[in-house]
Amino acid sequence: MRHGRHPPASSRDARRRVAAAAALLISDSGLRDYRLARDKAAARLGIHDLASLPDTQEIEAALREHQRLFGGDRHARTLARLRAVAREALRFFAEHEPRLVGAVLDGTADEHSAVCLHLYTDHPLGVMTLLAEHGIACTESARRLRLDRAHSREFALLRFAVDDTTIDVTLLPYDLLRQAPLDRTNDRPMQRATLAMLERLTAEAEPAAS
Repeated sequence: MRHGRHPPASSRDARRRVAAAAALLISDSGLRDYRLARDKAAARLGIHDLASLPDTQEIEAALREHQRLFGGDRHARTLARLRAVAREALRFFAEHEPRLVGAVLDGTADEHSAVCLHLYTDHPLGVMTLLAEHGIACTESARRLRLDRAHSREFALLRFAVDDTTIDVTLLPYDLLRQAPLDRTNDRPMQRATLAMLERLTAEAEPAAS
């Protein structure tokens, strides 16, 4: 009997092709929205069957594989540099309960990536004062985050540059510290790291001394 859908093997192959193309798009352009990258990749490949579209975990796995195969030492050096910047940023904002989030934390960062922090404070003016005292000019905008599956809110977003690295800072009220916002690509709480957690992660990533 014939069915009006691709057989499983064809669907799996299409998912791998779309995931690989999305990973290439993310790596080349710096696009961090996995779903948008997936949709662009599928359109370029002429694949429109929903069953042939990879989920975000498959795209992240494809991105990690792409970086392993083609990034090599360059990717490792870039990630190490960005994590070093992140450590300094976490120290700089220490009084505002900073947490590292995003690609620099999960290891998929590249030369396009910003260091993304969440600050938990009931005194956002204090953050602005801290930047001003150090002569750091920033741009202000807003970012919408999902607090749970039913609710989202906009929060203040500050962006500034340190040398050639962008620092992306979202200001959240202190009472949200115990519950991470949901990741934009899935319904799970965002991965977050304190300075101590990042330092442990960095130490574990360093090659063993010979």
